[in-house]
Amino acid sequence: MFEQTINIERMEQAVSLFGSFDENIRILEKEFHVTVVNRGSAIKVSGEPEDVAKAVKALEGLLMLLNKGETLNEQNVRYCISLVNEGSADRLSGISSDCICITMSGKPVKPKTLGQQKYVEDIANHTIVFGVGPAGTGKTYLAVAMAVKAFRAKEVNRIILTRPAVEAGEKLGFLPGDLQQKVDPYLRPLYDALFEMLGADNFQKYQEKGSIEVAPLAYMRGRTLDDSFIILDEAQNTTPEQMKMFLTRLGFQSKIVVTGDITQIDLPDGKRSGLKEAIRILKNIDDIKTVKFTEKDVVRHRLVQDIIKAYEKADKK
Repeated sequence: MFEQTINIERMEQAVSLFGSFDENIRILEKEFHVTVVNRGSAIKVSGEPEDVAKAVKALEGLLMLLNKGETLNEQNVRYCISLVNEGSADRLSGISSDCICITMSGKPVKPKTLGQQKYVEDIANHTIVFGVGPAGTGKTYLAVAMAVKAFRAKEVNRIILTRPAVEAGEKLGFLPGDLQQKVDPYLRPLYDALFEMLGADNFQKYQEKGSIEVAPLAYMRGRTLDDSFIILDEAQNTTPEQMKMFLTRLGFQSKIVVTGDITQIDLPDGKRSGLKEAIRILKNIDDIKTVKFTEKDVVRHRLVQDIIKAYEKADKK
């Protein structure tokens, strides 16, 4: 049995590290087949030498996150473990502790993974960014946070959020109400993100002034969008013609973020996805970046990662 000791500066660090009912440490012990105990200002890790070395790296990574002001939970504990297993534990330092914005409930919005960090940096530094990846990776949420940040800093005058009104197995004609009422359910995720960042009252006020617009993609045709932060969500369900129309709306002092998951295309059979085609056609143009998320960037329930992996495995077969 091999043992290694990590010294900690403050007792509260150990409390945060172990988590409620030692839940964080239990995940780590199960993953690396080690035993972790706290003895005053020291944490002792015992087990097979290779397992202990990995567990110590994970613990050091988690302590670094704590020192950056992060709160540990199952998601970032498992993310740290995954980086250790692929030999990339040192890359954890690349996740910034900078807050993008504060929600109305007082929660800071920050990137939680390296993929999210790259996405946020690319949005800040480029005019058009494609964020592509599975559900739960924060593509839309972080894009809205960056839009709110730019709007509050008066870098743009408007936030425009749009998505194609296409969903699996449903037709707009079967929904009750006028056109706006028909498309509102499709735009709900965008409304939800804005409500959380701005509050319902502020959102209503800005929408009435025309500073915030949430509309189906068809409403973009024929317009030039200057001084705007524009987000196209669920872009895998655009046709190539729609995507070209949308991207050519770009005006001066504007940014575009396009998000989508190319494994969840709901277009009729035979229709090509505008998102897949745009990424291929525009890949060598300066000031256009594509960020590809993986299941490691999922920040929802752990089962979401497992579901994505299982589907990827089935697709390969």
